[in-house]
Amino acid sequence: MFRRRSSLLFAVLAILPLGGCASWQKPALSVQETSSPELLSADQIDPAMRERILREVGQDVQERALRDEVKQHPDNVDAAIRLTKALVAQKRPHEAVEVLDSVLVAAPANVRALNAKGVILDIEGRHDAAQALYRRALETEPGNQMVQHNFNLSLALTASPNSQG
Repeated sequence: MFRRRSSLLFAVLAILPLGGCASWQKPALSVQETSSPELLSADQIDPAMRERILREVGQDVQERALRDEVKQHPDNVDAAIRLTKALVAQKRPHEAVEVLDSVLVAAPANVRALNAKGVILDIEGRHDAAQALYRRALETEPGNQMVQHNFNLSLALTASPNSQG
């Protein structure tokens, strides 16, 4: 008899807490995690969109790492150039110029930074400002063919009737 009561009591005590969790009016909440493919069925995931999202997330992480590197070492021209290229590729040239300006504060005669800023200014149509930077770079390193080439291109853009600057 005692055994039967204890079994009955155990069953009632086990069911009581569960009864408070369920409701007839409201759907029960699940504490199980739903995997991503279940949230959005597999046929609705666009592979191209997935690739773009992954690329954007990767770019954001890379950009943050490069910004940290440039902030810690303002004279690190390699990191600044990589960050500048990433920003220009994302159509953010004003931010790229700001990065190069910070490098030029630390190293005002750095030919690579002067050239890179000149290229961005040419892209923006600010050819006169770009040419001034190319001249400064050529004063520092007169035989630099890359700077000379960019300077000549900038001059050609200024002379062309379709130029904006």
